[in-house]
Amino acid sequence: MQLSDKFSLDNLTPAQFLSLGYLVVILTGTVLLSLPIATASGIRMPLIDALFTATSATAVTGLIVENTKNFFSGFGQIVILILIQIGGLGIMSMSTLFAMIVGKKITLKERLVIKQDLDQFELSGIIRLVRYVLFVTLVIEGTGALILFSRLIRDYDPLRALYLAIFHSVSAFNNAGFDIFGNSLENFTGDLTINLVITTLIILGGIGFAVIAEIYKGEKKFKNYSLQTKLVLSISGSLILLGTIVVFVLEYSNPATMGNLPLHGKALASYFMSVTPRTAGFNTVPTGSLHNTTLFFVIILMFIGASPGSTGGGIKTTTFGSVLAVVYAMMTGKEDIEAFKRRIPKDVIFKALSIIIISVLLIVVVTMILTVTEDMPFLDLFFETVSAFGTVGLSTGVTGKLSGIGKLLIILTMFAGRVGPLTLFLAIGRKRIKGNIRYPEEKVLVG
Repeated sequence: MQLSDKFSLDNLTPAQFLSLGYLVVILTGTVLLSLPIATASGIRMPLIDALFTATSATAVTGLIVENTKNFFSGFGQIVILILIQIGGLGIMSMSTLFAMIVGKKITLKERLVIKQDLDQFELSGIIRLVRYVLFVTLVIEGTGALILFSRLIRDYDPLRALYLAIFHSVSAFNNAGFDIFGNSLENFTGDLTINLVITTLIILGGIGFAVIAEIYKGEKKFKNYSLQTKLVLSISGSLILLGTIVVFVLEYSNPATMGNLPLHGKALASYFMSVTPRTAGFNTVPTGSLHNTTLFFVIILMFIGASPGSTGGGIKTTTFGSVLAVVYAMMTGKEDIEAFKRRIPKDVIFKALSIIIISVLLIVVVTMILTVTEDMPFLDLFFETVSAFGTVGLSTGVTGKLSGIGKLLIILTMFAGRVGPLTLFLAIGRKRIKGNIRYPEEKVLVG
């Protein structure tokens, strides 16, 4: 076999093809953002910063080294917005859209990559799902933009209000966290409309398109939903409720965050702070001013993240739910792993455990290296790493202070978070080989 044949696109696995696709988009965005026209000053952005921003946008993270409002020109902001939309929908969904526009047939190989990109079980109906994803995205982002426009037009001229509404609706639904207000949403801490619209967009973008489709079918009874939808809705709802209560209690008297807000303002800010780590990155109170205990709790929320087939990152709610089911089975002495009167297959459990182990190892290694390369508090670096992995975008304010090596590490972490740790490992690993040998079983002491 010739070297050129070995590395041809036809020989790439779906995981490798998907990773390569995101890499191409990021590099294209890097080139565009490094142009003088992309900055408000007309001065070229350093290449490492352009790469960082392009990765953050494509990975729908929201970590920034420069203020998006003040540093970038209109052209630069539009490039970021396009990268967010491509990254949020998935590179293959956008590719399929263009293929359908020009009448190109979608090959089996492309369908396999789409299946991996959208975290789906089956190959059948995958193109129909892509059409649905594109339609739902347009409807939800459009509705969000209209509501935001009706609120923002009170403070801005119509054209500016429309631009702000579209940008932040797209950013919120895709769980990106990029803003062009200048200080995220801190000017709207007590604004009920802005808070509810943004959090609703974040939640809808984070629960996954398959879940939205199942709910949209009109099934009213929770017991009739699939196990996937039950896990996503129950865990997402529980985390939002728990997060609201925990943040409310921990930050109630903190004068730097919500201590000076009225009771309803504290409740609204707490609710927003429980939604945004999953994995949006907007903030209505200064993240760097949160108590250390709150920061650590937010790290847990960021690590869990959104749901499969969504615009968000993290290990995913279903992964977390599957592992909880394992713990429950061990505690109750059950042989099968069950949830909502359904058995979870062993291969799903193995995948969930693999994702968690790989994710923890990645976060630990990156954080350890950052503690060597950066002269910053450990918790801030740990927070930054998990935020990058979960494609969240919340930061205590250290992003712009990172060294070149530090930025590169966060770039790699954001990329791994968007593609998925398991997908990335499959992309760089060998093709799976099924062996004919099955070895004897032997017990090992654990715990």
